[in-house]
Amino acid sequence: MNSIQNRINAFVKLGTFLSQFSQNKIEKAAGIDHNDLFFEGFKHQMKIAQEKNSWFTKDNILFAIQSWSAALTKNNLEAWTSKNEFPIKTPKTIAIVMAGNIPLVGFHDFLSVLISGHSVLIKQSSNDRHLLPFLAKYIEYIEESFKGNITFTEQKLENFDAVIATGSDNTARYFEYYFKNKPNIIRKSRNSVAVITGKETEEDLQKLADDVFTYFGLGCRSVSKLYVPKDYDFNNFFNGMFVKKDVISNAKYANNYDYNKAVYLMSLFDLLENGFLMIKEDASYASPIATIFYEYYDNEIDLKIKLHQDKEKIQCIVAKDFIENEVAFGATQHPKLEDYADGVNTLEFLSKLS
Repeated sequence: MNSIQNRINAFVKLGTFLSQFSQNKIEKAAGIDHNDLFFEGFKHQMKIAQEKNSWFTKDNILFAIQSWSAALTKNNLEAWTSKNEFPIKTPKTIAIVMAGNIPLVGFHDFLSVLISGHSVLIKQSSNDRHLLPFLAKYIEYIEESFKGNITFTEQKLENFDAVIATGSDNTARYFEYYFKNKPNIIRKSRNSVAVITGKETEEDLQKLADDVFTYFGLGCRSVSKLYVPKDYDFNNFFNGMFVKKDVISNAKYANNYDYNKAVYLMSLFDLLENGFLMIKEDASYASPIATIFYEYYDNEIDLKIKLHQDKEKIQCIVAKDFIENEVAFGATQHPKLEDYADGVNTLEFLSKLS
């Protein structure tokens, strides 16, 4: 396969192509490679993706595309890849088993495998199978050396050298057994938490609403759990969330809200809710849609110890001057290229497979 610089340049061009599709507007721009061939086609794939999965609203698809367009710049890609050597003499075939919880959720793995000089064999989730194959075609047009090195399959995975698989805790057990004889990265379920100290501004809590509601809370970087001090006034939290009140106009979200509320009320659980979000005291990390779990904490040191002990279950910790490696309010859905899922450096893994 061609040089790393050629591969970087190809993904930069893909980023430029994607820049035509933003939440503000979709507009065909001049001077973009193969645009006449691909622009209308990609719009059509977005439409199909929305029809096939009602969690994939136009806004959520465009949010994902916009995020990738912003990430795929020459500076970002060069800085990211410069941290690893790629002495790949014989490219390997890397199988990727992708999740389908949010649009293009497997794109980082796709990018990592190709940019490091390997071939990719992709098994997609049925929930998200329309956008990536189209973008793969685009990148084959941009960089001919990718042709023959990108394969999508719906069959049993065969003839691969290593695997990256993302799923639930249950599927992870299956993956660990099934792929035990291959070099692998197996990702399990993770959730993100926010630590509230009571010193947050109204703006902080409005930004937190992005971390809670983007992709309807379906991402592993979505905040599903709060830690709050004793006697915390939840009115402040709900005031911050109010900026996302229109989420309830999505029928699928509203159905989940109504259903989960009915279940909680029949079970006589104590609930606080505001018409589009419920909060419930619960020790679990994974909360249902339209629900945030919370726990009280007595002192910050004990909470830091708990978060450290549970780090295998946590993707992001949203906080303000609380703990190392925290994510700022409003930033969970804007990961950098080096913000690896589950903290496992994919590029490092791939660079050692030569």
